[in-house]
Amino acid sequence: MDAFSELPGSAKARGAFLLKSVFNPPWGLRIEDRAPLSLVTVLHGSAWVLREGGAPVELAAGDVAVLRGPDPYTLVDDPATLPTVTVGSDQRCSTGKGEDVTETMSLGIRTWGEPHRAGSTVLLSGTHQAPGEVGRRMLAGLPALLVQPASAARAPLVGMLAAETEQEEIGQEVVLDRLLDLLLIDVLRSWLTQPGTGAPLWFRAQSDTVVGRALSLLHDRPSTSWTVASLASAVGVSRAKLARDFTGLVGEPPMSYLTG
Repeated sequence: MDAFSELPGSAKARGAFLLKSVFNPPWGLRIEDRAPLSLVTVLHGSAWVLREGGAPVELAAGDVAVLRGPDPYTLVDDPATLPTVTVGSDQRCSTGKGEDVTETMSLGIRTWGEPHRAGSTVLLSGTHQAPGEVGRRMLAGLPALLVQPASAARAPLVGMLAAETEQEEIGQEVVLDRLLDLLLIDVLRSWLTQPGTGAPLWFRAQSDTVVGRALSLLHDRPSTSWTVASLASAVGVSRAKLARDFTGLVGEPPMSYLTG
């Protein structure tokens, strides 16, 4: 098993927050929910993502953005637009005057915002709300904002998730959780395999003839009573070489990686 196949198993949404939002320009939404990981995709129209210390990033229809928390971010129709609604840590929505609009702006099942009209922007958001839903190593390897363009996205996944968001049937929460997981895995797989995207050390280390084999052994047989010496023997190098190369390429010693 490769390291990537193992890691998404630690990203299992449980009762994830899914919402389809409809906005008419000018609009601005400040997200302060402190969630560890969120996905935002544009179904219709376009949007800008603003993060403190980062340049504005435009999202076109079909683009999928992965946002690593817990830092806040803002979604707007134009970088010059000021947000009028803030989403808090409990997913309650309030205006700048403190008015709670969580219920008054509801448009139906998991749909929120303003009445749809020509020119409306429609967003689909999915949020992993608990830190335990996303593995430490996966989060640590992600940039603050990762955007998968529509040309690389799996349109059927986005379409299925959008359609299921408005449904309320038996097992609906499980269906939404798994579709959100699949979309996240799709985005990460595309990102990791593109050259020059800043993939984390543990992923790049898989191509090394020695460290890559050691990683495969750790993922295939994590319950083995590994030591640095036994792992080095299994891949045919000295203990010192494995410890040096593994730490240099992965960023942490073999046993620390295994524990994680």
